Amino acid sequence: MALYKVEICGVNTSKLPLLKNEEKEALFKRVMEGDKEARELYIKGNLRLVLSIIQRFSGSNENVDDLFQIGCIGLMKAIDNFDITQNVKFSTYAVPMIIGEIRRYLRDNNSIRVSRSLRDIAYKAIYTKEDIMKKTDKEPTIQEIAEKLEIPAEDIIYALDAIQHPVSLYEPVYSEGGDTLYIMDQVSDKKNREEKWVEEISLKSAMNRLPEREYNIINLRYFEGKTQMEVAEEIQISQAQVSRLEKSALKNMKNYLTS
Repeated sequence: MALYKVEICGVNTSKLPLLKNEEKEALFKRVMEGDKEARELYIKGNLRLVLSIIQRFSGSNENVDDLFQIGCIGLMKAIDNFDITQNVKFSTYAVPMIIGEIRRYLRDNNSIRVSRSLRDIAYKAIYTKEDIMKKTDKEPTIQEIAEKLEIPAEDIIYALDAIQHPVSLYEPVYSEGGDTLYIMDQVSDKKNREEKWVEEISLKSAMNRLPEREYNIINLRYFEGKTQMEVAEEIQISQAQVSRLEKSALKNMKNYLTS
């Protein structure tokens, strides 16, 4: 994959704008108000993020123009679903979505070989997280792990995502603001233990007691078999919010049914 190209998909990558944080914040407020021009500027201001991510897929032998387009789709989805109230950096939220979009594309075309260096970063991040938790009795954020390892947070997110197949379903993909997303949260499994529990008990009355949004999340996750990312895209909230609401709903339903 030729990553030295200056022009990708008609975009001169050498002249991409480099926005300051204040500029991005001001633009995003305009985006939330429906300003289409601001949305275009915000997309262009984050294309460097897409470029940095597709470079990590250099071993895929895919056309760089194709990967750039797919990455841009992930970027636009991230912009449309980003929740500014969650106190999470946009890049931290966008990286997993861009990676996920590219991985889905590559999975449909060919397999990806995870490099040794990526595995090393991922395992270092996992071990560092466990070490911090032992010392502080508190789950660290991805930024805290990144600072401890002196590795960019985006690199850690990418590495953890890349090894999600060979590791346990209970390994974290990333964590921000106390909301940890695990590999099991990103896949649909019609035979998982929680769904068996859902199918085997009479839960109609329990579900009816849930708020409308939580009811919809449980229905989409356990009856339509959708992943948390798919649910997040459908109901227009972040995946972290879906994860939190899903766990809260299951807990409330279980308490109701066992009380």
